[in-house]
Amino acid sequence: MANKGNKVTPYVHPPNLNIGILIFAAIFIYVIVCVVMYFRTDHIVGYNVMEGSLTSNSIFKGIALRTEEVVTATDAGYVNYFAREGERVAKGDLVYTVDETGKLSDYMHTSESGENSLSDADLTELKTEIAAFTNRFDRTQFSDVYNFKYSVEGTALKLSNYNILENADALNEAGGSSFVNYRYAPRSGIVIYSIDGYENLTLEDMTAELFEQKDYEKQHLVNNELVASGDQIYKLSTSEDWSVVIQVDEDLAEQLLEKEYVEVRFLKNQYTSWGQVASYTNEAGDTFVSLTFTNSMITFCTDRFIDIELLLEDEKGLKIPNSAMVTKEFFIVPKEYVTKGGNSGSDGVLLETYDEEGNVVSQFVPTTIYDATETEYYLDDSVLRAGNNILKPESRDQKYTVSKTGSLTGVYNINKGYADFKQVTVLYANDEYSIVKSNTVYGLNVYDHIVLDASTVDDNQFIYER
Repeated sequence: MANKGNKVTPYVHPPNLNIGILIFAAIFIYVIVCVVMYFRTDHIVGYNVMEGSLTSNSIFKGIALRTEEVVTATDAGYVNYFAREGERVAKGDLVYTVDETGKLSDYMHTSESGENSLSDADLTELKTEIAAFTNRFDRTQFSDVYNFKYSVEGTALKLSNYNILENADALNEAGGSSFVNYRYAPRSGIVIYSIDGYENLTLEDMTAELFEQKDYEKQHLVNNELVASGDQIYKLSTSEDWSVVIQVDEDLAEQLLEKEYVEVRFLKNQYTSWGQVASYTNEAGDTFVSLTFTNSMITFCTDRFIDIELLLEDEKGLKIPNSAMVTKEFFIVPKEYVTKGGNSGSDGVLLETYDEEGNVVSQFVPTTIYDATETEYYLDDSVLRAGNNILKPESRDQKYTVSKTGSLTGVYNINKGYADFKQVTVLYANDEYSIVKSNTVYGLNVYDHIVLDASTVDDNQFIYER
């Protein structure tokens, strides 16, 4: 009898499920889902309304416009200036001399008098110029160093020349009267020894490119240089009336024009003055404002670009972020169609509807008033629809068809735990904040809680702040 082989079947163990691992995996997946939802959801952040103000003071770089007359040389030779830059000269005062042969220059270097000594007043003038430059120096405008260099060199040479001119006897011994031509001021004004091509600009000539200082060039008229007949030799500012032109947007231009006169602070020396306002918009659409002054021209006579600050009034009220602002549409209905009713005596309208049998009936529908004019109310559009008829409470035969709409600017108040629109009246705004009227009937009050970003909520949405 043959033996049958035994068949062995391996035993398969059932999977050993660890309850701890399952719980950990579930928690891990839940955390991942929550993190993803957190970053994909707009978060609602509140903002406490407080009283505040926004200063509308603004700093601008302006271009100085003066009545300037460029004087040209009538002789060829070496020019020597004797009127000091920034000094007022009368008609007929000596401004410069022209040395046709160069002998005066030789005399200045070989004179037995040696170096020309400067008076205490002359030294004080140089020290003042150096101190002024040190105080206003801006490392980002290093080109100003070269302008300062030319200015100091010119001042020192003019002071030296003035001392030599006072020694008339020495000049006579050198034969100065035979080769030196004396040139006098054709009219009274402030003497300036630089030319920049902006001398004849007016408000109507303004373009945005003129304010780009990288392309600006000032030619300094240097003492003891050789000039030809007809060369530009110096210029005179002949009127104390002068202007500073700034580039602004249209809104600010209108605001300044309404004021007519604006107080200005000059950042160079912190002086203030009142300027008369004029405006011009060129063909490119750029708007410029001119501020005209009747004093202080001599202080800035050598400056073409001047930094100024407009000292405008501060607006005070409730300060709110611009991100909280939103614009909504509302139905506008006559005031006589709004009444009070319901158990709470709330505002509302009598809406014309139909009962089950098709009969026309009126139903009181509460609605929120968001703003009012003398004759009309702005009502919420969540319960009314365009084309609805509302009845006049005193005479229900008179109907008004809801159709007229208007927009209001406001914020979402969340004092009650949901997004409640409140209309605001903006007094002044900058890029980040607005100042709105406080304690208005349908608006905000101090310490109200509003949504910081209006785009993160919808009307009447319940609020769960982060």
